[in-house]
Amino acid sequence: MFSEPENMNTQNGELPAIAANDFKAEVLESTQPVLVEFWAPWSRPCQVFDSVLRELAGVSEEKFKVVKVNADDSLDLSLWYEIQSVPTLLYFIRGNPCLRIVGTATKEAILAKLELFSH
Repeated sequence: MFSEPENMNTQNGELPAIAANDFKAEVLESTQPVLVEFWAPWSRPCQVFDSVLRELAGVSEEKFKVVKVNADDSLDLSLWYEIQSVPTLLYFIRGNPCLRIVGTATKEAILAKLELFSH
């Protein structure tokens, strides 16, 4: 479990990877929106995309948090959220997935899509 669950965007420059058993507390019950990347360590696009997500985490601490879920290690979650390709981003607001982005994207493109959900 994380010591600071509501503000855990970057730890030594790395995004927090959460396990399936922490998903409910860290994502579904989060008081702030959560951008979740379903990824796999063997995926080259995921490796390249990691720098974009770190940038997002750096600029978004006040608005939303960014976490990663290993799609291979969390098969139940991957099946539940119908993850068919990595990377896949899901944006959760009050525990509900509101946006899905499959594949890589620029920081600006992701922020533009997330802006539609800010009130």
